[in-house]
Amino acid sequence: MKSQSLLSLSAWLLAALALPLTIAAQDTQQPALTQYSVTDLGTLPGGNFSQPFFMNRYGLVSGSSSVADGSQHATLWLDGLMGDIGSPGLGGPNSIAFGDNERFQSAGEAETSTPDPNGEDFCGFGTHLTCSPFLWQEGKMVELATLGGGNGGANAISNRGKVGGFAENSTADPGCPSPQVLQFKPVVWEKGVIHRLPTVGSDPDGVVYNLNDNGEVVGASGTCTTFNPNFLNNLLAVHALLWEDGKATDLGNLGGQTGQAGGNAAYDVNNRGEAVGGSDLAGDTTFHAFLWTRKTGIQDLGTLSGDLASNGISINEAGSVVGVSLDANFNPRAFLWEKGVMTDLNTLVAGDSPLYLLTGCSINSRGEITGLGLTSAGEIHTYLATPQHNVAAGESTPQGVMSRRTLSDDARKQFQQQLRFGRTGVGLIGRQ
Repeated sequence: MKSQSLLSLSAWLLAALALPLTIAAQDTQQPALTQYSVTDLGTLPGGNFSQPFFMNRYGLVSGSSSVADGSQHATLWLDGLMGDIGSPGLGGPNSIAFGDNERFQSAGEAETSTPDPNGEDFCGFGTHLTCSPFLWQEGKMVELATLGGGNGGANAISNRGKVGGFAENSTADPGCPSPQVLQFKPVVWEKGVIHRLPTVGSDPDGVVYNLNDNGEVVGASGTCTTFNPNFLNNLLAVHALLWEDGKATDLGNLGGQTGQAGGNAAYDVNNRGEAVGGSDLAGDTTFHAFLWTRKTGIQDLGTLSGDLASNGISINEAGSVVGVSLDANFNPRAFLWEKGVMTDLNTLVAGDSPLYLLTGCSINSRGEITGLGLTSAGEIHTYLATPQHNVAAGESTPQGVMSRRTLSDDARKQFQQQLRFGRTGVGLIGRQ
């Protein structure tokens, strides 16, 4: 994967704006997709780890990659090119890009060079630097406002430029374990102005995970807990929520009431208002992926055969869902759910694959999927799975790739210490 300088990256994105008419025409003619070719999108120079969070309909992937000094930089991938948008960032060593849109804007969070006055570690990198939400556009990273506290994060951006995420206010939350001190609220930014969204019941804290182009926003509210590196925040998600016109709707749950297993949260919503996420089952000992619609309410999508838990992470306009399914030891494998059937994405790969597909993080309107994959060397890289339309009948994935991979101790350590899942919702990946 070829790395791109920051200055040329901006020009590259502007040039890519010439693509929409051609690609939009393809969107309406997309046939049923059954098999995929897989590309390893790689890492920034000197890095050994990368992760994606979102991919727009033109194939622009937002995420992060490690670099030679071990820090993580917000990263964009498109058409075989990779761009580091996290250097210089906002002055700190670490940053992540969580979302992008069709205008080639990106949103995320970045550390500054200022130590947090309360000693918080809001970004979760162990630096205890302040962590700011950002909007990246035209080659520049712009810091977004908070609600009065020092920290926040931007998780998504719509095609209309509305940004969703969470931000601290100036009120101490006595329920927060150290080092977190302040409350954090679900928010949206419109034209740089921050708007707080309500939580439900007595929940003091909340997070926006995604939003669509019609003003519908999804996320969760709950209570403050120990920082979870899989979800990139301190939220114990008790209620999966959808906000519309500033009003919160509780999407319900699959029987679990406390959020103690994987949590109850909505991670994505398409322009048809269909939401996906994860919810604890009755007894609060495990969690399953769900699909929510206004007509049917919350629906349990189950797991892949033999697995214990799952999370739905992304849904496209056709209603296809990708996510992660986990066995009893929480070894992950990516799934694709279509028309009521959940399939291990690894079994849909045509020919050899450079990666074993661990999670499905985002699926766009062309059916392209990005997520986390495991290399033969045990490193975790970002992949792009591209639908293939002319695969010969009977061609199948080699058995070695189809077989489930058990994470090595080194790979599991990467998950626990480096991985910033955000919306990928693996939850208890470190638990044996």
